[in-house]
Amino acid sequence: VQLQASGGGLVQAGDSLRLSCVLRGLAYSLTTMAWFRRAPGKEREFVAAIDYNGGRAEYDDDVKGRFTMSRNVDGSTADLQMLSLKPEDTAVYYCAAYPFLDGNGVRDPEKYKFWGRGTLVTVSS
Repeated sequence: VQLQASGGGLVQAGDSLRLSCVLRGLAYSLTTMAWFRRAPGKEREFVAAIDYNGGRAEYDDDVKGRFTMSRNVDGSTADLQMLSLKPEDTAVYYCAAYPFLDGNGVRDPEKYKFWGRGTLVTVSS
C-alpha cells in the first residue's frame, strides 16, 4: 500500500493551497481516506476525512468552512483544498487510509494503518 501526498509549500496568511494524496494498493471504494496534521510541538490532529461509503466529508472545527476535502470518481485520490490559510495552519500534513472505517473512527489516527510521508505547509503572517 502506498500513499503519496503532494502540494505543500510556503504561503502567506490568506492564501490558498491544494494538497493531493494518491492511494495505491487498496480497494478504493472500500477505503476511508483522511488528512491529519502535526504542528511544531503539538500532537497529530484530525483535519478531514471521507469514509468508504462515499458520504459527506467530516472536518475538524478549526478548518470547517475553509478547507474542503474531495475524492475523485474512483476514489484513488483525495484532495484537500485549503482557503484563507492562517499561520496556525502551519504543519506537516499527512494523508491516511484504512478499509471499512466509518463513524467516529474516521477522526482517530490510531484507527489508520496506512500513512503517507507528509507534506509541509508553512503559512507566514
